[in-house]
Amino acid sequence: MFENLSSRLDRAFKVLKGQGKISEINVAETVKEIRKALIDADVNFKIAKQFTDTVKEKALGANVLTSVTPGQLMVKIVSDELTALLGGTTEEINLNGSPSIILMAGLQGSGKTTHSAKLANYLTKKGKTVMLAACDVYRPAAIAQLKVLGEQLNVPVYANENSKNPVDIAKEALKAAKDAGSKVLIIDTAGRLSIDEEMMKEIGDIKQAIQPQEILFVVDAMTGQDAVNTAKAFNDVLDFTGVILTKLDGDTRGGAALSIKSVVNKPIKFMGMGEKMEALDVFHPDRMAQRILGMGDIVSLVEKAQSVFDEQEAEKLQKKLLKDQFTFEDFYTQIQQIKKMGNLKDLMGMIPGVGKSIKDLDISDDAFKGIEAIINSMTPTERKNPDLINGSRRKRIATGSGTDIQQVNQLLKQFDEMRKMMKSIGKLQGAGRSLRGMPFAK
Repeated sequence: MFENLSSRLDRAFKVLKGQGKISEINVAETVKEIRKALIDADVNFKIAKQFTDTVKEKALGANVLTSVTPGQLMVKIVSDELTALLGGTTEEINLNGSPSIILMAGLQGSGKTTHSAKLANYLTKKGKTVMLAACDVYRPAAIAQLKVLGEQLNVPVYANENSKNPVDIAKEALKAAKDAGSKVLIIDTAGRLSIDEEMMKEIGDIKQAIQPQEILFVVDAMTGQDAVNTAKAFNDVLDFTGVILTKLDGDTRGGAALSIKSVVNKPIKFMGMGEKMEALDVFHPDRMAQRILGMGDIVSLVEKAQSVFDEQEAEKLQKKLLKDQFTFEDFYTQIQQIKKMGNLKDLMGMIPGVGKSIKDLDISDDAFKGIEAIINSMTPTERKNPDLINGSRRKRIATGSGTDIQQVNQLLKQFDEMRKMMKSIGKLQGAGRSLRGMPFAK
């Protein structure tokens, strides 16, 4: 995500590296490189020029503190301006209705149906009772797709396959949601082209009939500047309340994310970061600006971890580690939790300083497959008691997992070293507690 833009901006800041002070010449050269980086990222030329003019003005007007180098100052100014360009502040979703109605809109293939389900999953985890409504009567299997996703998430889906009128179905769904006591109704609509007047009128009629609290425009970030132009056309008809940017984990130049707020003056509320149902995040402009500039995003990383790791289970696991009782069953469970957090490369990119070092590495989400296969080839007894795994068992595990005996040996060795290290930490902690009880430690 934004890898090309990040590296181009990094090169631009190097113009000021080692400079003793801000000058009109070195600022102009840096700003020129920043503008090129933004345009290359498919940001509208006018927006890129306005952005860099503001950066230049603030840089030349700044009093550089002795503790801040010109390069650091420029990064700070660009970070602030990127945050403003991306929307400034985090916009919460409006759930003030009874039920709260969320209307999903967008182009064909933008991912509306999938992101309707992702949003339902997100809100369910926030303690909301949600109903999905299938109002795409045109795309073959659209209703079936939403039903399958709803079943996976244990979220009810309202559908009327005998009706071809999306407005009527939306009204029926609203009544069904009220009768069921659902707090939120998410309406999935058909994908439409902005030039299709009849289809645009239809979604306008749905809006008029149900009066949604939120109209979320779902847009594929990989379409770049075209996404911004489409957003403007939809906004003219719907006056939507927010944007969901999808496929931000793909090979996107970032133009849509950086331009959309300026063009339609509507906030990006969510971003889709992968295929999984958990891969929907609240959009934080300040955190995204930091990630673009290679500063990482520890806050989001911690939030992701907190969302998938149970606190009581974590305490139990810590005790097991310190008592040398950690097993392959525990290890396997932890792998599944990590996978729920999202794309591995994206997660590593949230760690400050790591993003640049891994940008050229191919880190697959299948990185754990070999380890999982080896653990799955162990018997329950072997998973609980790794010390039982002798030479013949290792050979059987290698054959069963489709790996070789060297890979099995390597995993067992690393697992054993980790257990020894955690046992040593436990002993040190115990010694520390003993020392604190002695007279000279008081």
